[in-house]
Amino acid sequence: MEILPHDLQTYLDEHCEPEPEALQSINRETYLKVLRPHMLSGHYQGRVLSFLSKMIGPKRILEVGTFTGYATICLAEGLTDDGEIHTIEVNRELEEMLNSHFKLTNVGKKIKLHFGDATAIIPDLPVNYWDLVFIDADKKNNYTYFQLVLDKVRSGGLIIIDNVLWKGKVYGEANDADTQLIRELNDQISVNSQVEKMILPVRDGLLVIRKK
Repeated sequence: MEILPHDLQTYLDEHCEPEPEALQSINRETYLKVLRPHMLSGHYQGRVLSFLSKMIGPKRILEVGTFTGYATICLAEGLTDDGEIHTIEVNRELEEMLNSHFKLTNVGKKIKLHFGDATAIIPDLPVNYWDLVFIDADKKNNYTYFQLVLDKVRSGGLIIIDNVLWKGKVYGEANDADTQLIRELNDQISVNSQVEKMILPVRDGLLVIRKK
């Protein structure tokens, strides 16, 4: 999942904020108990998400794809005192683990957990606007999620999409269906005049989008 050379990534890890103890525990448990643990955001990307969230001080965050809650907690660190994060996960078997993970932190009460199909849940959420949206779910629906949330993101708000470098395949010669989907997503957003955008080479690529 890492795009950067290992020694460079290690240096970056050592020169950012330390990983909170609760997140260290979640990281360990995810690798011990959950299939495909590499889907976890991890220390450096988690600090990037936390940093971006704290920079804009959001009151309302939407996350599409909770997994074991690591990124959820990182994003929630930037919420205002009365803020909340709505997070959507398709796998209900993770519910017990997620609830236990959220209880390890001081942001657990700000997290609203939803289970099911995000395309059906997003339009029905009782929120008038989003300050920040993080999309990290099934990649085939990334652009659908982007379209669903764009009108509700406030001016100056952020949409962040994960895995947009797709292990480096998007700028290589790979032509499999998944790679083509990610390329199309990046290309479609790059020409969208409603937003400013840039890809950060963090882990597997973060597309950071600011609504004008």
